[in-house]
Amino acid sequence: MNKSPSKLKFTKTKGFNSFLASLMAIVLGLLVGLVVMLIADPTRAFGGFATVLTGGFRKFGDVFYFATPLIMTGLSVGFAYKMGLFNIGAAGQYTMGMFFAMYVGFMVPVSGPMHWVLAILAGMLGGMLWGAIPGFFKAYFNVNEVITSIMFNYIGMYLVDMWVSNSSIMYVSDMARTNYLPQSVLLPSLGFANSNLNISFIFAIVAALLIWTVLEKTTFGYELKATGFNKNASIYAGMNGKRNIMVSLIISGGLAGLGGAFFLLAPSSIAGSSITYEPINILAAAGFNGIAVALLGVSNPIGIIFSAIFISWLQRGGTLANISGFRPEIIDLVIAVIIYFSAFAIAMKEGFMRLISKKKKKNELTSKEVK
Repeated sequence: MNKSPSKLKFTKTKGFNSFLASLMAIVLGLLVGLVVMLIADPTRAFGGFATVLTGGFRKFGDVFYFATPLIMTGLSVGFAYKMGLFNIGAAGQYTMGMFFAMYVGFMVPVSGPMHWVLAILAGMLGGMLWGAIPGFFKAYFNVNEVITSIMFNYIGMYLVDMWVSNSSIMYVSDMARTNYLPQSVLLPSLGFANSNLNISFIFAIVAALLIWTVLEKTTFGYELKATGFNKNASIYAGMNGKRNIMVSLIISGGLAGLGGAFFLLAPSSIAGSSITYEPINILAAAGFNGIAVALLGVSNPIGIIFSAIFISWLQRGGTLANISGFRPEIIDLVIAVIIYFSAFAIAMKEGFMRLISKKKKKNELTSKEVK
């Protein structure tokens, strides 16, 4: 009799219900993917589905390498959301971060580890500058940040593509992409064979823990969240709402910029080469996938780590789906469905609460009848 109330108390916690809501979104997304595979080719559907689920084991190092920028863009979107802002401009901030890091790599003659350190800081600065613009318009002119940030996605992309294409040092016209970065600016590898995995994954974990600490354990984080809950009440309480909006989007942009730098500065498994940038006027997918990561992780920095790894795991499995005769785009469908259901996380949590409450009442009635 004593254990039941404690179990029910645990199931009422915010973290538990958020986990159940995210789990339901994942299960529903995977089921939709399986149904689509069954419709496309019933004889190969289960084999293809198994490949998607287990393909990450074949590319274990790459799972964490591709999860790194997703963690950073997820943190970018999630941090702004805690402030009551929807930063849909992570793609542009991510691209600016790549360009600033690339610029330091090609144009700043520094040797040793200081080179990649400067490139990382430059990437963060690029993202911060690109996040500050929507923040300024939101704070001082009350312009919706969704409009300005999505516009600056395209402005940033076209600017970077123009700057890269017009640079004879960065761009190689015969390759239609950038030259290989100097080895001194590449991040140290974590030693996984045939993988680009490097210490940026550790940096991303540290960044997530730091953001969680700021939001949950500091006065500054409390002020940011209070402003997000009720801007007018926070101003009445003496908080600087305009400053908090600006700072939130600057930090959010810096996190996305770091994601771009981490992706670009990764060491290559081929000696003498590196990741290159191709100016083809396409927005960075990692910026928009960060929205999925943030939604699935319920904007919790710790949850974002696991949701980014999960999304990356599915994507790595999706690249192997053609072995079973399916297009890798099937994973985009699964992720889209997961995003769709993740958007209803609050409604799902309320549904779970009602079910648990009904169960509790039923148990109480049963115990009274027994007595």
